[in-house]
Amino acid sequence: MTRLPLANNDASASPVKACPVVLRHKSELQILAFEHPLAGLQLIKGSIEPGELPAEAALRELWEESGIQVPEWPVDLGTWVSGYQEQVWSMHLCESAYELPEGWVHRTTDGGGLEFRFFWYPLGRAASSQWHWVFREALKVIHDRVRRMG
Repeated sequence: MTRLPLANNDASASPVKACPVVLRHKSELQILAFEHPLAGLQLIKGSIEPGELPAEAALRELWEESGIQVPEWPVDLGTWVSGYQEQVWSMHLCESAYELPEGWVHRTTDGGGLEFRFFWYPLGRAASSQWHWVFREALKVIHDRVRRMG
């Protein structure tokens, strides 16, 4: 995998959210996403805890929300000023050590034990209104940054 530094859209912004990005290539490039039982289609994302590095937060969120552990440090995809609730996201490309299934359900331990239904979404496809607008924009940003990586 090529590891190139990618420009942030605001280098002075400190991230408050970490977004682990898991990709696979079948007939097209796909990104791991899930259906939240209360909030529609989403990408994995969560708060960066005090004293935690953004990449550490991405790995922790990936584990907590999907059950996936990755053996290697993630590739930094840069920060993104989302325009939603003053959130600045730190995006990290995470690579699983094993092939992930087509879909699965993961019960989280926080938030009352919600069940997240995971699926693969074509990264280049325009997102429907089932996605909150911030995730629709995040998909565009991720697609652009991954494409620039080559």
